[in-house]
Amino acid sequence: MNLRDLEYVVAVAEHEHFGRAAAACNVSQPTLSGQILKLEAELGLRLFEREGRGARVSDRAAAVIAQARATLAAAAAVTDAARAARDPFAGPLRLGIIATVAPYLLPIALAGAIDALPLTPLHLVEDLTDRLLAGVHGGALDGAVIATDPEDDKLTEIALYDEPFFLVSARRRDRRRRASIRVEEIDSATLLLLAEGHCLRDQALALCAAAQKAALRADVRATSLETLRHLVSAGQGATLAPLLAYADWRRLGPSLDGSKIVGGGASRQVRLIFRRGSPRRAALEALAQSLRSSAAPAVAASLRDRREGG
Repeated sequence: MNLRDLEYVVAVAEHEHFGRAAAACNVSQPTLSGQILKLEAELGLRLFEREGRGARVSDRAAAVIAQARATLAAAAAVTDAARAARDPFAGPLRLGIIATVAPYLLPIALAGAIDALPLTPLHLVEDLTDRLLAGVHGGALDGAVIATDPEDDKLTEIALYDEPFFLVSARRRDRRRRASIRVEEIDSATLLLLAEGHCLRDQALALCAAAQKAALRADVRATSLETLRHLVSAGQGATLAPLLAYADWRRLGPSLDGSKIVGGGASRQVRLIFRRGSPRRAALEALAQSLRSSAAPAVAASLRDRREGG
């Protein structure tokens, strides 16, 4: 058994066809089929059920295919680690970013990051915090931009920026906008929250202790801040939004009002995290510097515009 054999196996599993798998592996079909037959004999297990010209993974071989994929990924990681050790700026940098940051940070920071790392293409993955942390730990990601303390001594973090939370609701002509609102004044029964798994949901619940009961009664738990924006604009309730998201929403039109929340826990710190001892550390530090240099002025400008009545 060798890595090439495993590549053949995974290709057939993905394409469900020996001919297409052979083409993807740049070998003849007889060569690929012969090697898989030898491997099946070695393992004493039929990996694929042949169905005409097609093929499907046999019921008993699913775990073998999963392990083959993991082995190929581990072999690729060895190559990537060696390349990163030679030059941490060479090759793609796989970066995760949470969904409540990505749509608002990337438009102001991505171009600068690309310029700062010309030899390091960014491969971006948007996902929930827990899955991004798993990706960093498992090596699928080089780093991730999150907004909670991972509390993990196997990870290193670099602070990027702090942003306050705003209570956002539909604009009403008969109601004067308040510049700020105290935590204890928030009517938790009106709050619209993100679905479970989003750190911003947890932060909202922690900020407004009474919101816990309201959340359990909620009929809608949105999967994105943009869905919440539309619901709030339609007068369905209020939501908690970080500053960069709220600033972006205000640029879309005057349909929303927001009050800065005042009180303990009424802000979040966005940070870049990565594994301690990562061979890509130098590149990640350069990325952090670029993101911080773009985000910090944007946060300051948004707060200034807000104070000036924007």
